[in-house]
Amino acid sequence: MREQKARTGSGGQERVTAAPGGLLDVLRVAALVVGSDGRIVLWSPEAESLLGFPAAEALGQDAGALLVAPENRSRAHELFDRVRTGARWAGVFPVRHKDGSTRRVEFRTMQLRDARGDVHALGLGTDAETVRNVERDLALSHILVSQSPVGIAVFDTDLRWVRVNPSLERMNGVPEEAVLGRRVGEVLPALDVEAIESRMRKVLRTGEPLLDQQTVGRTAADSEDHAYSESYHRIEDDNGRVLGLAMAILDISERQRAAAEIAKARERLAVIADAGVRIGTTLDLRRTAHELVDVAVPELADLAAVDVLDSVVNPGGMAAPRADGSLDFCALALKASRPADAIEAADPVGEPALYSSSQIVTQCVREARPILLERVDGTAIRRIARGDSAAETLRHAAVHSYLAAPLVARGEVLGALSLYRTASPRPFDDQDLTLATELAARAAIGIDNARLYGRERDTALTLQRSLLSQEPPPHHGGIEVASRYLPAISEVGGDWFDVLPLKDDKVGLVVGDVMGKGVHAAAIMGQLRTATRALARLDLPPAELLHHLDGLATSLGDFDTLATCLYVVCDPRHGRCELSRAGHLPPALVDPDGKAELLDTADGVPLGVGGVPFTVEERELAEGAMLALFTDGLVESRATPVGAGLQRLLRLLEGTHLPLEETCDLLLGALDSEPEDDVALLLARHGS
Repeated sequence: MREQKARTGSGGQERVTAAPGGLLDVLRVAALVVGSDGRIVLWSPEAESLLGFPAAEALGQDAGALLVAPENRSRAHELFDRVRTGARWAGVFPVRHKDGSTRRVEFRTMQLRDARGDVHALGLGTDAETVRNVERDLALSHILVSQSPVGIAVFDTDLRWVRVNPSLERMNGVPEEAVLGRRVGEVLPALDVEAIESRMRKVLRTGEPLLDQQTVGRTAADSEDHAYSESYHRIEDDNGRVLGLAMAILDISERQRAAAEIAKARERLAVIADAGVRIGTTLDLRRTAHELVDVAVPELADLAAVDVLDSVVNPGGMAAPRADGSLDFCALALKASRPADAIEAADPVGEPALYSSSQIVTQCVREARPILLERVDGTAIRRIARGDSAAETLRHAAVHSYLAAPLVARGEVLGALSLYRTASPRPFDDQDLTLATELAARAAIGIDNARLYGRERDTALTLQRSLLSQEPPPHHGGIEVASRYLPAISEVGGDWFDVLPLKDDKVGLVVGDVMGKGVHAAAIMGQLRTATRALARLDLPPAELLHHLDGLATSLGDFDTLATCLYVVCDPRHGRCELSRAGHLPPALVDPDGKAELLDTADGVPLGVGGVPFTVEERELAEGAMLALFTDGLVESRATPVGAGLQRLLRLLEGTHLPLEETCDLLLGALDSEPEDDVALLLARHGS
């Protein structure tokens, strides 16, 4: 800024602005003076620019004759006479340009007197269209500033307020007159004044605008912090002179809160999506409960516990409340985000727990609705904890918020999910309640499926074991036997084996596998096993016996019943055996020297296909030789294809001369700890 400094009489300095403004340059105001005789006596350069007549051509000329069209001269004389008498006139009048065109000029006219007392008329004029454009721009600017919902402030180069619009007055809680001439920190000290003024100085220095700058603080309008978005722009005139800067301010507190809520909603959706993948991956009751607390901690809570009714884990256990309204629970899972005292207050996993009728978890299960305690006080802690000692532990761990959601599946309440917050400062809210209820509902279906499956598995296993033969005697004439049955960790199948005494000291060895799982497969297995024992008494050859079993399998109910079977008749007197297969894996033979091989005879089709004859083959069974009959669960899994499993079996059997019981243990020990399919194994050795 260019400045002139004038010394005052007292020796001080007074600053005088010398740089012109830009508005008059835009308007280009022309000045002319008309004497009492109507002739032009003064003519400014702007007049020449506006009307085209140079001073030499205008001065001394009759103004009416030079500048006014004939049809307008009477009106011009009338106005001139009014001004000479001291009246003022303002308005738009058509004036003739040197080029012959007519220009609409807006005038301000007034009387002038010189030293002699002569009367003159001063006319100040500018192009009327230019005036209208400026007026429109000013009006538009005023409307935009005064009616804009955006707070607008104008500062001078000393960072002092020179203009504040009504929106910013409301944001600041301070009227415009109270801020003009002052700096931000003098009016709004609770804002980050240092950061704001640093941005202002940078924009004044560089001319580069700063957009969407974030500030958090309080104004006189509210006692709480708000978030603001500020944009800074330098103000310059047409000549590049810096006049100050403008700020546009938006209160984005609601937007930030909405963004935070959207982010939370996305987090909750992510938790629900994660739950859909991680909860219910198996049909194991306890694992499903552990999957639930793994999802809940730490995304939703600092501590999570799953307690189910005793009847869920113990068929025949207490499901209804006792006479005093208390309920019997069993703790299935527990997890904390970090080691904390609060975990000591929860029920130990696997242990029974009794909760009184007044406790929150009992109320949650009894009423089948979630319960939220946003703030936990001393009374509430006693209703959460299982006893006084646990309540004191929760107090010491600073549990400040609690939430219980019922585990409801197929209209039945199975238990409750309990959530605690200790380290997380924010209490549970309604959205957390909704999320916890959703997680509990998903987990409840998995827990109920596991419970129902467990019951069916127990039923199938009980049925299967009741239908399997008891442990066969270790010796049948000249044949020594040993056997094992191992149910799958998941669904029980229809595997079976049998040892059948036959005529002439012969021994029948049977291993079979009904396709399918559960009670139905076990029932079919029982029927096939019973039929095999009955047919064996008829001393039928192996192929004929399988033929009769095939016919039976095709007639068992409305189900498509298929089963594989291997039937071997051992004749120790003559040192030979006959075998026939119905789609079953071949047996392994270990000769007296320890060499192991598969008796890969014609395998036939499974029982239940019907119409396909079975073949029988005879093999030598030397003294000391051992046969191994088995179902596919021994040699096949997801990780091990059947071919590789058979080769592993032969390697284990190769050269072995262990007792049969130890050989059974050796073969089963090579299995996965959690077999995916049932395993039936039957070993038979010729001679003792």
